[in-house]
Amino acid sequence: MKFCVAQTRPVKGDIHHNVINHKALIDLAVAEQADVIIFPELSITGYEPDLAKDLATSKDDARFDDFQNISNTKNIVIGIGAPVKSNNGINIGLVIFQPNKARALYSKKYLHADEVPYFSNGQNYIDIRINDTLIAFAICYEISIPAHAENAFRSGAKIYIASVAKSVTGVVKASDTLAEIASTYSMTVLMANSVGPSDNFIGGGKSSIWNNDGSLMQQLDDASEGILILDTDAASVSKKML
Repeated sequence: MKFCVAQTRPVKGDIHHNVINHKALIDLAVAEQADVIIFPELSITGYEPDLAKDLATSKDDARFDDFQNISNTKNIVIGIGAPVKSNNGINIGLVIFQPNKARALYSKKYLHADEVPYFSNGQNYIDIRINDTLIAFAICYEISIPAHAENAFRSGAKIYIASVAKSVTGVVKASDTLAEIASTYSMTVLMANSVGPSDNFIGGGKSSIWNNDGSLMQQLDDASEGILILDTDAASVSKKML
């Protein structure tokens, strides 16, 4: 199987532009016959808490129809980051498109204190199974909550994919945390981060993949858009840049 994480440079609040950009990166993943591609936190709007109220949408937004169509026709699972309206406010969501299935939503349960004025704690926890391999998701700050990775491990997850929006300094700490999660729980860990301006910081990129003993397999740089592809059969990682 092939698991892929994307590194994006979102345009602040411009959903139309970001959808087009996502599709270009998905094309790269499809060309590599990837089974899954996951994007960074709030990738479709950029990580912009101040705009979340105005930009919040639903997993069934018609602007996302192309993602479902691509999933259906190319047999690929796609996960995009978006602010999503819920009964308790606005959640930080990961909208999951699976071939010929209803759209699913993973919503961030554990919020950083800076996010609390803009977002509500999510209640939708999902994982997905592909060819008997269970994949667990995390969104940014959740990787710092020990119970989150432990619960993923106890559920039987073999792949742990973190969708994040980390600064140049923040991604260093996140990388250490994710390497430790990989080695502690013998899970293969992937991280999708963004680059460029976001909120009050610059995205640090360095999207990465660690094997299940915590060793770094491959990493993107801190400025480019592209994808990392893990081939579990070959135990290898490749990268493609936009």
